[in-house]
Amino acid sequence: MKKITFVFTSTPHSTAQGREGLDAILATSAYSENLQLIFVGDGVSQLLKQQQPQSVLSRDYISAFRLLDLYEVEDVYVCNESLNEFGITQQQLFLGAEVLGSEEIAHKLATSDVVLRF
Repeated sequence: MKKITFVFTSTPHSTAQGREGLDAILATSAYSENLQLIFVGDGVSQLLKQQQPQSVLSRDYISAFRLLDLYEVEDVYVCNESLNEFGITQQQLFLGAEVLGSEEIAHKLATSDVVLRF
């Protein structure tokens, strides 16, 4: 079975990319168990606790990331360098993601059959 990697690189609520990525993950999980998510760059902000999307008149899709366990999506990674760049600690994230360095993330991407970027 092909390994599919979803890479989140955009900030939440500024575009529809994050919501579309989450929808794609949930739909794909019905057909494949070999999924992984990687949050890098601005994408790490998708995982911040206490977001207030209603203040920018946006729909709260972020809370739906908590459904990943129900869909048996367990391989979730966040870039250590990106966290440091934005001054974000792992405790500020609402989702339990494994923190990886850029070399480890590059390896995950290199061993993927399909990479989708949102």
